[in-house]
Amino acid sequence: MPRFSLRRRKGTVVVLAILLLVAYRVWQDRQEAPPPEALTEEIYTVERVVDGDTLLLENRARVRLMGVDAPESVKPDHPVEPFGPEASQFTRDFVARGGNRVRLQFDKERVDQYGRFLAYVFVGDAMLNEELIRAGLATAETGYRFSPSVKTRFRRAEEEAKSARRGIWSREPSPANL
Repeated sequence: MPRFSLRRRKGTVVVLAILLLVAYRVWQDRQEAPPPEALTEEIYTVERVVDGDTLLLENRARVRLMGVDAPESVKPDHPVEPFGPEASQFTRDFVARGGNRVRLQFDKERVDQYGRFLAYVFVGDAMLNEELIRAGLATAETGYRFSPSVKTRFRRAEEEAKSARRGIWSREPSPANL
């Protein structure tokens, strides 16, 4: 009789272990919900600033700032570029001013080739895209399809940063870049 009881206990332990693993896997899948396929123009919570020009929202959506290119700071197999960490910190500070809540506004193109949402990001009335350029921590990328009036704003912000020699414009060009 004790043998049968021992076998029965082992079987019960195995069944319980399998049930626990299945339950954990179901819980884990729910925790890592896929990003949404679409976003609307509304207010979202930022979970994390990926780098100067990319945000990860609480709903797992990645948002790339429209018309902006900040120096790299986290790109795999790529060195950290000058002013990359400063651009990331500027974006973190900007987002924090709104309590990590930002308003998204979209234009003609809504998603880039990597599946990130392209947006103008606002805290109050201030547009992160434009302020990052004005601070000299990103360049205006106006070769894409978006509002001509916004392109003009971005070009003006970039000229202001260049004239004031802010951020990336504070450095002397190296002979390799001429």
